[in-house]
Amino acid sequence: MMRQVVFMLMALMLVTGMATAQEKKAVIAVDNAVHDFGKFKEADGNVTHTFVITNQGDAPLVITRVIASCGCTTPVWTKEPIAPGKTGKIDVTYNPVNRPGPFSKTISVYSNGKVGSFILSIRGEVTGK
Repeated sequence: MMRQVVFMLMALMLVTGMATAQEKKAVIAVDNAVHDFGKFKEADGNVTHTFVITNQGDAPLVITRVIASCGCTTPVWTKEPIAPGKTGKIDVTYNPVNRPGPFSKTISVYSNGKVGSFILSIRGEVTGK
């Protein structure tokens, strides 16, 4: 009887330990990773799009840095941790001055929600002055 109790306690501790050993992780997601501004006039100035980022994981998502492929593109992002199931944002502004013609730019998002970078992109066509 005593051996059965000890065995049951050890089995319970093993199962409990395995359940808590599963690491909680953040998972970065976005509904649409590409935004097309379409055609717009250079004279109209900067254009901005907001990418809504969702944490689909079970731990807080922390965006550590966001890097645009060109100095003509400026990202601004949520600095606070994003709770599981909640959203944050990345505003991406493109400056069309002296850049007539089609463009395609990438934005690399680094976080604890993916190994490596998560890629967003913008594109469009600037019509001259």
